[in-house]
Amino acid sequence: MGLSLHLPKGKALLGLAAALCLVAVPSASAQQIGGCALLPTDSIWNARVDGLPLDPASATYVATIGANANVHPDFGSGEWPPGSGSPIGIPLVVVPASQPAVPVSFLYADESDPGPYPIPPDAPIEGGPAGTGDRHVLVLESGSCSLSEMFYSFPVNGGASWTADSGAVFDLGSYALRPETWTSADAAGLPIVPGLVRYEEVEAGAIEHALRFTAPQTRRAYVWPARHFASSLTGPEYPPMGQRFRLRADFDLTGFSPRIQVILRALQVYGMMLADNGSAWFLSGAPDERWDNDELRELRALTGSDFEAVDVSSLMVDPDSSQIAGPPCDGEDQMTVMDTSIMTSLLATACDEVLVGPNVSVFGPDGRARFHAGNRVTFSDLAVFPDGELEVATGLPLPPE
Repeated sequence: MGLSLHLPKGKALLGLAAALCLVAVPSASAQQIGGCALLPTDSIWNARVDGLPLDPASATYVATIGANANVHPDFGSGEWPPGSGSPIGIPLVVVPASQPAVPVSFLYADESDPGPYPIPPDAPIEGGPAGTGDRHVLVLESGSCSLSEMFYSFPVNGGASWTADSGAVFDLGSYALRPETWTSADAAGLPIVPGLVRYEEVEAGAIEHALRFTAPQTRRAYVWPARHFASSLTGPEYPPMGQRFRLRADFDLTGFSPRIQVILRALQVYGMMLADNGSAWFLSGAPDERWDNDELRELRALTGSDFEAVDVSSLMVDPDSSQIAGPPCDGEDQMTVMDTSIMTSLLATACDEVLVGPNVSVFGPDGRARFHAGNRVTFSDLAVFPDGELEVATGLPLPPE
């Protein structure tokens, strides 16, 4: 990537390794939808959990959900039942900024974001037009990168308006969580789309975010980043909404198809969040005619005993934010970027200074590269926003040493 790293005299390389971390999104087309990144790179949804400690109640939670219950891919190609018009999975529609917004009436209006929502009249409904299940409707507006999600949704007068039990609007560039105790289109008060298994990511070879799953019984409690519970059960054996799980590190991935291995690696590294009440270990995904349903059935070889609950509390910066804590910083370290272009969204944790040399372009898919400082970052001759985002910078002179 053409990075030149300068250390003060006598500074050990080990100190820099602890202070500087670069994480790039590997494939802009796979990690984005409609030109929109799915939440900031340093959101809890995009955090690795393979190195975090176990939750003390891990074994209990697994046993409650079902240690012998099989994982079920709740997505695929085609329809189920056949001829029902019901796609297998939770569909998503991407609309332009010009999409007209329509009124929505909510049953739980006190915990829903008011309309209007940019819902096309033919928006796909989970379970199909005649579905009797959750009937989620998910709409991503590509211009604003705003995600509108609804639960138990029905069009009125051909889609001129809609009714739904609950609805939530998420800014995909924001760390904001739902107001505390508020639901969303999901029981946990979380967005749905960032946790879906999508074919584009699998085909690209990497899923770099947590996935979404359901469990039959949950506790009347939630843990960060969830904001809502949906149970009257108070026993400590029941997992709370938002609980993170991961596939055990010693689980052998060999023998699985390459696409299934992509999903399994994601479960080992990024894990999955408990987002709703439902069948045990049901893994959520988006329907796609390119899925091979026979291949997806390989996931059923996994059981609950292959998973463990994770404690993510050490990553929390603010209970009302999805942002995760960065690694420790040393204020004497310096990062210099010279004679290169950083062409994907980049999360850089640095200290003291970020110096951009001549003939350098720094930009992400949205025209910015994101920087997070553990202690203090100063930028030389760069336009910087208060939230730490860096505008496109080209041809800037390197300050004299």
